[in-house]
Amino acid sequence: MAGSLQAVFMNQRSFVLTTTVDYLVVAGGGAGGAGQVNESNGGGGGAGGYLTGTSDLISGTTYTITVGGGGSSTATRGNNGSNSVFNSITSIGGGGGGGGSGFANGAGASGGSGGGTSTSGSGNTAAAGTSGQGNAGGNSGNTPGGGGAGAAGANGGGGGSGGGIGLASSITGTSTYYAGGGGGGGGGGTPGPGGLGGGGGGGGEAIAAGTAGTANTGGGGGGSFSPGSPAGGAGGSGVVILSVPTASYTGTTTGSPTVTTSGANTVLKFPDSGSYTA
Repeated sequence: MAGSLQAVFMNQRSFVLTTTVDYLVVAGGGAGGAGQVNESNGGGGGAGGYLTGTSDLISGTTYTITVGGGGSSTATRGNNGSNSVFNSITSIGGGGGGGGSGFANGAGASGGSGGGTSTSGSGNTAAAGTSGQGNAGGNSGNTPGGGGAGAAGANGGGGGSGGGIGLASSITGTSTYYAGGGGGGGGGGTPGPGGLGGGGGGGGEAIAAGTAGTANTGGGGGGSFSPGSPAGGAGGSGVVILSVPTASYTGTTTGSPTVTTSGANTVLKFPDSGSYTA
């Protein structure tokens, strides 16, 4: 758990007070790729980057918090999500899923986790994730899913493939999964499921459009099914969560964080950008 207020000596005559806090920084997920009429299906969007750890904050200093938005859906490859940042800790936005065979962008995009390659991009190398933040998207065969924070997206099979699973965090006091990859569009009508942690499911025969990633999880959006050429699902927005020792908590914030307690800590969950003054 987070440490207590402590004095850090700068030299023999002066010192500053610091507080050690726990953090979770998740970037916005990538959007799923678009299918093309009677051709092929879109790949799932990659999850936003996932970083967790501890950081020392200097008393009286204001720390800006940036929460990345999810990637927007397009008529081809999905757009990447945006980065989330806290105290120079930067999680990279998830990569967009590859578009259908008539599109130039059949390969998924690299990001925090990589987007899945579309059916048309089966000869391409899987889109990479960022080391320490996420995993690669799936590749080859029918439409693969996007990468998640905990595992790569599934490679193509008999239908749309599943997005990679995210990772669980208990920073709020409850174990919750974040940063799941989006599922691939349904080759043969079978949609790929989204990865645990907010990944959106791929489209299929019943509903062609991909499902959006869940807000404030960094989940990737699902790829779309080919008939009608609908856009893929948008990526889910990211989140920044801080766990501060209650004895050191100042209560000075901007934005609209949700404030709860867990044991001896005060937990700030930022769904949008803001700041905290230590």
